[in-house]
Amino acid sequence: MLIIDCHGHYTTAPAALEAFRNQQLARIKNPSLTEPTAPSISDDEIRESIEKNQLKLQRERGADITIFSPRASAMAHHIGDESVSTAWTEVCNNLIHRVVELYPENFVGVCQLPQSPGASIQGSIKELERCVNELGFIGCNLNPDPSGGHWTSAPLTDRFWYPFYEKMVELDVPAMVHVSSSCNPNFHATGAHYINADTTAFMQFIEGDLFRDFPTLRLIIPHGGGAVPYHWGRYRGLADMLKRPKLRDHVMNNVFFDTCVYHQPGIDLLAKVIPVDNILFGSEMVGAVRGIDPETGHYFDDTKRYIDALDVPEDHKARIFELNARRVFPRLDAKLKAMSR
Repeated sequence: MLIIDCHGHYTTAPAALEAFRNQQLARIKNPSLTEPTAPSISDDEIRESIEKNQLKLQRERGADITIFSPRASAMAHHIGDESVSTAWTEVCNNLIHRVVELYPENFVGVCQLPQSPGASIQGSIKELERCVNELGFIGCNLNPDPSGGHWTSAPLTDRFWYPFYEKMVELDVPAMVHVSSSCNPNFHATGAHYINADTTAFMQFIEGDLFRDFPTLRLIIPHGGGAVPYHWGRYRGLADMLKRPKLRDHVMNNVFFDTCVYHQPGIDLLAKVIPVDNILFGSEMVGAVRGIDPETGHYFDDTKRYIDALDVPEDHKARIFELNARRVFPRLDAKLKAMSR
């Protein structure tokens, strides 16, 4: 059985990437400055950043493959305009591609998108096509709130998003519904904004008819689905009150949850409430919570331990660890089969 981590970010990228971003930010304040060029990062710098961090932890914790994307909190679509976001996105995605080229047995790429607030979705379609067709990526991170905590975008079920979904279906790739940093002081990025967005997305899916129009569309809600599993009865009840179909028919053929939940009782609840075929193993490593839990002596984000400890049949664990990811990410399954894995 392979252990496939569906949720990893390049949070340890070499310093030159941040320097490039700082140059971008400085030019926003002072347009007379020269537009920055793509950062120069050597293979050795990438190796050092990966081997001392993600790869080291991957091996120590027993994972095999990480579905890897740029740092989510740094996508920051609310900063600058579409041209700034596009340049930043391309640099970040190209760096992920280089990681995958250096470690093809351990990482596979997922892209960020240039989702500047108010911009056309066409730029995101173009970048998705580039990353899938040219870089070999297997999916994307889709930000439902490019405004960074002010929620100025249309709901995910709005027809604004439909051309992008059409391209996803054509390319047969899923999206993780993942917000970025928060510029609203009411919402801490990882403690509130992320969880709010996860929960909000699920409610939007209940209210809309997205999966009637796109029956093969696949969307992953990270961080264990936000508040959704804990309030499953509320959402079943709201679906009934709103005269929507039952959740299992209306949403759950298309929506999946990862296991980025950082304690055993939370994972136990997730596995008890959400059907096993809708759960994908994920750790968000190295991500939002990096410390050691004083109650267990283990890292909070060592989520494999929680799945190992679940009181479920072994075939359920195989689905969570491997089989569901291969089904949700068919391009990953094809890559693994090409490697005889």
